[in-house]
Amino acid sequence: MTRTTVRIAMNGVTGRMGYRQHLVRSILALRENGGLDLGDGTVIWPEPILVGRAEHKLRALAERHGLEHWSTDLDAVLADDSVDIYFDAQVTAAREESVKKAIAAGKHLYCEKPTATSLDGALELARLADEAGVKHGVVQDKLFLPGLLKLRRLVEGGFFGRILSVRGEFGYWVFEGDWQPAQRPSWNYRAEDGGGIAADMFPHWEYVLRELFGPVRTVQAQVATHLPRRWDENGKPYDATADDAAYGIFQLDGGVVAQINSSWAVRVQRDELVEFQVDGTEGTAVAGLRSCRIQHRAATPKPVWNPDLPATEPFREQWQEVPDNAEFDNGFKAQWELFLRHVVRDEPWRWDLTAGARGVQLAELGLKSSAEGRRLDVPELGR
Repeated sequence: MTRTTVRIAMNGVTGRMGYRQHLVRSILALRENGGLDLGDGTVIWPEPILVGRAEHKLRALAERHGLEHWSTDLDAVLADDSVDIYFDAQVTAAREESVKKAIAAGKHLYCEKPTATSLDGALELARLADEAGVKHGVVQDKLFLPGLLKLRRLVEGGFFGRILSVRGEFGYWVFEGDWQPAQRPSWNYRAEDGGGIAADMFPHWEYVLRELFGPVRTVQAQVATHLPRRWDENGKPYDATADDAAYGIFQLDGGVVAQINSSWAVRVQRDELVEFQVDGTEGTAVAGLRSCRIQHRAATPKPVWNPDLPATEPFREQWQEVPDNAEFDNGFKAQWELFLRHVVRDEPWRWDLTAGARGVQLAELGLKSSAEGRRLDVPELGR
C-alpha cells in the first residue's frame, strides 16, 4: 500500500460550515477511514493545516482533534512548498484576497461559494487560476444530497417525460437574536460584509438547475429585508442591510420554468428545509435533502375543486417513496474525495472557478432584476 500525503491549508475552519462539514465530516472523516483508497494500492492521506485569525480558537480545535499543524500566518503557510491545496471557507468578503495569494503561491484551490463579491472578481479568480496552471474547484454540495441524487436518477431514467416546471422552497426562521440566539452569524445580514440570501443561495440554485434540468437563461427576482433589525453575537442590536428573502423565477433551456423561494424569515411547513417539486408530462417528484417521492401519470388521482365540502382525499398518502438503492455519504465529503482524486490523479472535474463565477453572476443579476423590476437575460460565461 502506497500512501500519498496531500497537505491542505484550511482557512475558515473556526466557522460553522468550515468546521462541521469540511474539517470534521470530510477531511477528518477520511482520516478516520484510513485515507482515500484509490483502489489500486494507493491511499490519499489528507493532512490539514488549520488557518485563521483567532489563535485561541485554532489551538483549541487542534487540541480537540489531535492535529499538529495550525497557524495565524496565511502568508507563511502559503510559502511552504509542502502545502498542496488551499481551501477557503472564510466570510465571502475576505475570500478574494486570500485566493489570489494562494494562486500566486502556486497552490491548487478549493473554496466555498460564492467565490467573490462580484462577477468581475469571480471571473478574475478563474482567469488567474487558469493562467497559473493550478487545479481549482468550488463546493457545490447540493448535487450530492441523497434527495437530489434520487431526483437525478429519475431525470436520467426518463421518468418525467417532458419536464414542465420546477418549484423550490428553501428556508427557515432565523431568530432575530434578541430573545433567542440567531442560528446564523450576523454578517449574513449586512450587505457591507457580503451578506444576503440571494448572494448565498442563488449560486446553489444555478448549479442545481444547470446540472439537473438545464442552464438558466433568464432571471426575474424580488428580494426583501423582512426583518430590518437584528441582534449580533454579543447581544448588540444592528440594522440588517442585506436581503433575508429572495423570490426568483428562472427560465431554463428548453422552456422549463423554475420558481424558487429562499427565506430566512419563513416558518417551516414542509417535510424538509428544502424541497423541489418537478412536474413533467409523465410524472411528478418532490425531493428534499434525503427523501424523494413520486407520482406517475398512471397513478395520478383526479381531484375535483369543491370549496363547499372539506377535502377528504389523503393527498400525501398518494405518493410513492423512491428507494435509496445505495449508501449515501456526506455530500461535502463526497465532493472532497473527487477533488482530491482530481489533484492527485488528474481525474475529470467540472466544478471549477468558472462554475463558481456562474453562481455569482446569477446572484448579481437577481439583485439587479429586483432593483430594476424587470426580467434579465443570463449570458453564458466562457472560460
